[in-house]
Amino acid sequence: MEDQEIEAPYEDPGAAPYGNFPNYYSFNPPENRISLLPPGKLRSLLHRSCEAPIMCLDVGCNSGDLSVAFYNHLLQPLEPTDVPVDVHFLGCDIDANLIAKAQASNPFPKSISYVTLDIMDSSEPEDPIQHFLNGFNRSTFDLGFCMSITMWIHLNHGDQGLIDFLGKLTNLCDYLLIEPQPWKCYRNAARRLRKLGRQDFDHFHSLSIRGDMAKRITGILKKGGRADLIQRFGKTSWDRSLLLYRSNRPTK
Repeated sequence: MEDQEIEAPYEDPGAAPYGNFPNYYSFNPPENRISLLPPGKLRSLLHRSCEAPIMCLDVGCNSGDLSVAFYNHLLQPLEPTDVPVDVHFLGCDIDANLIAKAQASNPFPKSISYVTLDIMDSSEPEDPIQHFLNGFNRSTFDLGFCMSITMWIHLNHGDQGLIDFLGKLTNLCDYLLIEPQPWKCYRNAARRLRKLGRQDFDHFHSLSIRGDMAKRITGILKKGGRADLIQRFGKTSWDRSLLLYRSNRPTK
């Protein structure tokens, strides 16, 4: 099924070695994830007074469709008497063209911002994530979204890169919603490159973190007390788990 999902819409899917597929949400629409989330669940975790906004980070946001869907999901009250909440999103992606598309189609420009960013590049002279947080006098986000991004970080930056990435997310976010790609997706991604006659991913053959990736990522986060898995929201039609973690540090 993975082959159908990824390969059918693109003449050259290997041209997106960071997962930055154009028109991604046309074949994996936001509803595939949103439908797994119980109404009000995330909002109840992030309860805020009306003066304090809910701050969210979407890493690897692509063209922004899922950012908008998560934003609308968080706005929906569980009960008619629920107090309205203020939600602010920062979406980042390594692909400037996708970010331009997200900005052009953004229905909530006052509440959702997008920035081109390689989150693994520590040489950035100015950190746009910190700049965004500073604008709200905040040091962390309430909730971070990492939807089908872990594989691309892992393939391009190796085992230590994945560990560092997850550590960075726990430092940035009080809660994390992660959708890891299964190991079969790694094999498919590598096979696509070979079929196109392209160079293989630098780290694919040297990865020691492999197998049940949802379990392995949970183990990485648990090690050293970084974060605890607090809820599984089931699996999407692509057999990808939706996992909610709580970072182990003082929350606001």
